[in-house]
Amino acid sequence: MRKIFNWVQTHKYCLAGTYFFVFLLCFYLLEVYGPKPRYIIRCMADDWIPFNEWFVIPYFLWYMWVPVFLVYFMVRDKAAYLQLCFIMSVGVTVSLLVYLVLPNGLDLRQEIMGTNPCAALVRVLREIDPPHHVCPSIHVSSTVAVHLVIGRALSLAGRRGIRRLSLAVTLLICVSTMFIKQHSLVDVVCGCLLSLALGWLYDVIRGGETGNRVAFTDML
Repeated sequence: MRKIFNWVQTHKYCLAGTYFFVFLLCFYLLEVYGPKPRYIIRCMADDWIPFNEWFVIPYFLWYMWVPVFLVYFMVRDKAAYLQLCFIMSVGVTVSLLVYLVLPNGLDLRQEIMGTNPCAALVRVLREIDPPHHVCPSIHVSSTVAVHLVIGRALSLAGRRGIRRLSLAVTLLICVSTMFIKQHSLVDVVCGCLLSLALGWLYDVIRGGETGNRVAFTDML
């Protein structure tokens, strides 16, 4: 513990990540005391996407994928870490404000007929995660934020394999939210656009000198 404390003392930029604890508290309070959904999010494409419980696997991959890269960049790449913290922190703040001002939810969930472990896992997920506060999707926006920063981080420059893996994982996570009916296509698109806009805003604030700039085409 002393080594960790000493490291934090000499790398105080890492404290930027503590904002996520504030977000978790605010999200919990909004879930418990916030307004009930007044706007139901749905589009025609949602009815074309079948429920598939196996997509709960990439959905839960998010809980490892995002924290792992937050820690990696915190330790190995200060510029990338601060960029990721900015995009994610502002993203979750904007999302919470939208949930508060325009409380929204879903009516996509249907009875789960499967009896396999993945179906059971989706049932558990639905019990702890009610279908409101969905647009924009924080699950999607944070995943896209990680991919954007992976694609631009100097510490991963030339690592096309990691960038391609990141793109595949990002697509799987985003798609999984729709196949297990946690989110509408509308939520997914809004989550993606939110992180893309914040990535652009970060460059504007920094005057285009981010210190870890990589061409967008090199991110694919």
